Amino acid sequence: MRAPWESRRAGDAQPHRRSIPPEYFEERYAASADPWRLAERWYEQRKYALTLASLPRPRYASCYEPACSIGELTLRLAERCDRLLAVDATAAAVATAAARTAHLPHVRVERAALPDDLPDQTFDLVVLSEFLYYFALPDLERVVEGVVDRLRPGGHLVCVHHRSASAERWDGFNTHQAVVEKAGLARLAHHDDVEFVLDVLEAP
Repeated sequence: MRAPWESRRAGDAQPHRRSIPPEYFEERYAASADPWRLAERWYEQRKYALTLASLPRPRYASCYEPACSIGELTLRLAERCDRLLAVDATAAAVATAAARTAHLPHVRVERAALPDDLPDQTFDLVVLSEFLYYFALPDLERVVEGVVDRLRPGGHLVCVHHRSASAERWDGFNTHQAVVEKAGLARLAHHDDVEFVLDVLEAP
């Protein structure tokens, strides 16, 4: 019997017709300070460890982390970067992440909603973690196109998402197929298991 991830095929789940609206996330944070239990679930701890282990370089000059939520991954990325810009569309998440990284002068946390609020600077590391599957395909492609344009030569784009589909999100497997196709970058690493998909892409 084949493992679940071995039976997946491109197109076996469909993207949203419309991106999930900001109100959905605001409601989740109004109900809980950590609505996805990022600070306690083993799934998250394992995913963060593998994400960091997949980075090809020991250190990066400048990193961009959109959809940073409460800053769990932000704190870990800060140990590997000279400068880090972390953003989220939800005010409550930004406040929590900013408070947790206040002791780190090289970390900046701001409120920004993608695909409209991309930064006016370039990076040698961009980490897209657990949010692209909330977008309709046109918005997802705008985000990918925007971050690729902001990657420095030889920079790395890391993409990691839960692989199951649900009413609130597309699945990681098909999300990553769309990202790799749209980005047009060399794939350095690919991790695909029953829980999540992780890709590392490199700009020319």
